[in-house]
Amino acid sequence: MQGAEAGHQTEAEQQSTTTQQAKTTCPYCGVGCGLTATVEAGTLCAVEGDREHPANYGRLCVKGSALHETLGQHDRLTQTRVDGVDVSWEEALAATAQRLNTLRKQHGNHTVAGYLSGQLLTEDYYVANKLFKGFLGTPHLDTNSRLCMASAVAGYKRAFGADAVPCNYEDLEEAELVVLVGSNLAWNHPVLYQRIKIAKERNPLMRLVVIDPRVTDSCEIADLYLGIKPGSDAYLFNGLLAWMAKRRKLDTLYLERHTEGFEEALMAAQQTAGSVAEVAAACDIDPERLETFYYWFASQLHVVTLYSQGVNQSSSGTDKCNAIINCHLAGGKIGLPGAGPFSITGQPNAMGGREVGGLANQLAAHMDYHTPGALDLVSRFWTTDSLTPSLPDSPGYKAVELFEAIERGEVTALWVMATNPAISLPDAAKVRAALEKCPLVIVSECAAHTDLLPYADIVLPASGWSEKDGTVTNSERCISRQRGMLPPPGEARHDWWIICEVAKRLGFAEAFNYSHPWEIFDEHARLSGFENGLNSNLKNILESTLQNTLQNTADSASPRRLFDISGLIGLGREGYDALAPIQWPVTAQAPNGTARLFENGEFATPNGRAKLLAIHPQGPEQMLSTAYPLRLNTGRIRDQWHTMTRTARAPRLMNHRAEPFIEVHPDDALTTGVKDQELATLSAMSGEFRARVRVTNAQRRGEVFVPIHWTDCFTKQARSSALIAGIIDPFSGQPESKHGAVALAPLPAAWQATLLVADGLVNDEADGGAEPWRVSDYWTRIPMRGCQRWQLANTQQVEDWLLRLEEWLPVPASLWSQDLSSGRLRAAAVEHGKVRWWLMVGPPSELPGLAWLEARFNEAALSATHRRRLLAGCDDGAVDTGSVVCSCHQVGQTTIIHAIREGDISVEALGARLACGTQCGSCIPELKSLIEEERPNARAKQTSNPEVA
Repeated sequence: MQGAEAGHQTEAEQQSTTTQQAKTTCPYCGVGCGLTATVEAGTLCAVEGDREHPANYGRLCVKGSALHETLGQHDRLTQTRVDGVDVSWEEALAATAQRLNTLRKQHGNHTVAGYLSGQLLTEDYYVANKLFKGFLGTPHLDTNSRLCMASAVAGYKRAFGADAVPCNYEDLEEAELVVLVGSNLAWNHPVLYQRIKIAKERNPLMRLVVIDPRVTDSCEIADLYLGIKPGSDAYLFNGLLAWMAKRRKLDTLYLERHTEGFEEALMAAQQTAGSVAEVAAACDIDPERLETFYYWFASQLHVVTLYSQGVNQSSSGTDKCNAIINCHLAGGKIGLPGAGPFSITGQPNAMGGREVGGLANQLAAHMDYHTPGALDLVSRFWTTDSLTPSLPDSPGYKAVELFEAIERGEVTALWVMATNPAISLPDAAKVRAALEKCPLVIVSECAAHTDLLPYADIVLPASGWSEKDGTVTNSERCISRQRGMLPPPGEARHDWWIICEVAKRLGFAEAFNYSHPWEIFDEHARLSGFENGLNSNLKNILESTLQNTLQNTADSASPRRLFDISGLIGLGREGYDALAPIQWPVTAQAPNGTARLFENGEFATPNGRAKLLAIHPQGPEQMLSTAYPLRLNTGRIRDQWHTMTRTARAPRLMNHRAEPFIEVHPDDALTTGVKDQELATLSAMSGEFRARVRVTNAQRRGEVFVPIHWTDCFTKQARSSALIAGIIDPFSGQPESKHGAVALAPLPAAWQATLLVADGLVNDEADGGAEPWRVSDYWTRIPMRGCQRWQLANTQQVEDWLLRLEEWLPVPASLWSQDLSSGRLRAAAVEHGKVRWWLMVGPPSELPGLAWLEARFNEAALSATHRRRLLAGCDDGAVDTGSVVCSCHQVGQTTIIHAIREGDISVEALGARLACGTQCGSCIPELKSLIEEERPNARAKQTSNPEVA
């Protein structure tokens, strides 16, 4: 088939028996860490941090360091399917094009939609945006970046005139004050956290303030913590602006020369947050601590405010972002080293997607539908000899609105790429109902098992990290190469190739005739510079390459767009392959990129001035009530990423938090009757959530926290999105995912059990059946090496466990020990000398350390000694290491506590003895907490002195 090789392999993907190394970029968070990957005999066997990459300089978090452990063909989607039947690529592509065309003819272009992901590469994003908006003529193309960064984007555009992050990572190290707002940097962007930590050690005068409803690990190095009431951020920063004005801490010269709207913004701030006492009451914090923060912020010029989902995921997230930006503009704390409002991105290429126009309210190359002349400019640029684009003239539906339109029947065809809206969108039951109703659902995916695939009519297997070849842009506007090193498995193909092949069959071949990602990147760069404040040299370059499309338009006809990578035009294949990390804008005037924006005080607005906005704080729209009295917060945890389709493939990443959980304050636990490490249910108007309780003083009273990662592939009922209503910010369309309203109650369990099952013994993903995870009121699947661990619980008693085990499992018990009086049971099955399953009926607190049992599942034959100890689950005299604290070196809590009691009462001493905390550093806050808890039990460390002896 024409183009098949281009979609399946690049030159760098050819397998080799030699050892090769390649520099690439991490596929997890928006830090965009550089990696050096080692490939031996066609296997990517190791990764380490790229010491030359400006994002991380060799540092990696535990997720990044375990990337090579997540690879392999198991659980990969490798076959095209149409209506549940395996078909060839030609059949799948033909069916996709034919069905899309049929629905367009029946209902119009606007009936077609796409939903993309920050996991896609920029080249994938570019051709998707070009196909949907340019040639299918539908505005309904949005991305899951809507769920995490849309409010930050809207805030920047309202203030600066462009979606432009003004700062870079070095600013975090050069600042005199760093303010973390709604960001658990230690867990969610740990490499940046480590950079700040090292900077504080080098500069004792540097301060860090953490503003967050929860006491997180980021507080470990904080000089001040403000545990504000959820949703009160705008009051806090309005109060700061009013305080700065009252104390004459404004940069009046900067305001006069470079901004507008200050008087209106200040009036709103004074009306809503005019005094420290008023703000302290609205935020529920101590007024003295609040004023300390105000004084620190106002007194320092070099201030970086780093904000993330805790600010963005709100029904008034855009206003909160602008409240922060207002304070930086009012103090002139922007465009300087160590200064600026810094939105930290959640996904590896959320910014790249925004660059090409991946949001429904964008057109292309940072142009919006309302940008003067943009529709004509983009149409002329995409015009070919025989094809003219049919661009829509207004924005499309944003993510939540899009699925509401599907439910209403307005959108009848949806193509989803590299994301899982059945899990991630709020009010998940409503989203699933819309997917069920949609006449055509196309899914491009690399994982074989996701919650979305059952709704797909057409399934297109896509390549994944280590196979894909292209670029990503991180949170500091740094474009980096993600390089393909391995061939995609089976029939998997690259996303850009899939999109282009469908486009060809839709009749748009001339506009999508690419043979390599560098050609797409080159077109992307040319569009960024097309009629963009052209100088004569650049105009000559463009005229020579775009003779059919360039018009005799004066330089002054189009205002200059800030996003411009025209300096990267004409790299060619060799230059593209060798491209080093570089920050945009990249132009003839800035060929080495641009580290910091707005240094001259000129912004991307029509008059060149930044705009302060009048902010009127709004509380959460999901209201608390007698029925739902607790405020729900949701978020990520340290060792997991999104819906765990990648991280769960590395068993050691499952050990830090093995089960979904509910964090609750001790007072609320007492009131609701839930107990630490027992099971509980959260209920909301839209659904339920079942998980294990973690009682902690780090949680505010009246509030609970749950993680976002667990899906129906890993647990029965622990999807956080089921608890969140589909309420969105009116400017950004971002959902209010941090402010649910829930009730908490115990989940009564007649029994709890832990079951380990050898890989391949049962079909974990099969529907129906009598397996225990199908009939339990609670179950969670935890991948281990060579087996799957299941935590089970049920409200109904089991009368005869051995009989029930025969119903559940295909291999009968070989060994068992039962105490009828307590209801305890341990049993195991050994077949042909291999352990097939192991069961303990009893609470998880009675479990032995599972490392010994995990090793038995990976033995070719069980020894007589190990068989005798099988029910015990450990060697005679073995010490349980406890729950894992350090994922890098698999060091457990019990082992750490023992070392502390032996006298190792510093992080350095623990690292020297156990290696914990010596690699990525993410566990150091937990180590310090354990040291403080156990210090009274520590004995003095004995030292020997040969001279005294």
